[in-house]
Amino acid sequence: MEANDSKNFFILYKPKDIVSGDFYYALSHKATGSKKELFYMCTADCTGHGVPGAFMSMLGISYLNESIIEKNISKPNEVLNNMREEIISSLNPEGSEEESKDGMDCVLCAYDFEGMKLDFAAANNPLWLVRDGKLTEYKPDKMPVGKYQDTHAPFNVQTIELKKGDIVYTFTDGYADQFGGPKGKKFKYKQLEDTLMETHSLSMDDQKRILNEKFEAWKGNLEQVDDVLVIGIKI
Repeated sequence: MEANDSKNFFILYKPKDIVSGDFYYALSHKATGSKKELFYMCTADCTGHGVPGAFMSMLGISYLNESIIEKNISKPNEVLNNMREEIISSLNPEGSEEESKDGMDCVLCAYDFEGMKLDFAAANNPLWLVRDGKLTEYKPDKMPVGKYQDTHAPFNVQTIELKKGDIVYTFTDGYADQFGGPKGKKFKYKQLEDTLMETHSLSMDDQKRILNEKFEAWKGNLEQVDDVLVIGIKI
């Protein structure tokens, strides 16, 4: 896949307010001393929505740039480790009495399209891979990029050897958490999975359109609960 080939990806992005705590980040970057250009894609959900969420999104984007471009960190798990340190120290300055547990859930992917390989790290949100009509869920580390417990285990890196035709889906919890339908219940991940399995063979534009229509029909006249972000990338 070419990172700029619009036919091979979709981004469904529906902020709850004008500004959002969900953000996506895309960057093609060749680390100093490396022969490989990697395409980074981050699907992130920061604490809160509206202005507080947008503030955290700005911090997240800033620390992604700092980690990958300035500090030359290439592995997704090490990027998240560095971001966590930066977020904790910026929100918990020395001498402050109140501890901030703001942070973000995210999936950070590093695609090597030449080598057909994907390295990724996942904080609380999973990654779904559809291959040959079957969906595989890759479980996340059960911790956010931010203050969590007194001890912070490092994030893990997971690797997928890609095949042509694979589709990688990443998302925040806003789509599945939306209330609606005939009984005013949550949409839930199982229904999101079913929708993707019904539509994965269509064009990426059609998948996005159907996801959006289904969300709006489910929500009906109810308020949107949270920011919504779903990304699909076809290899």
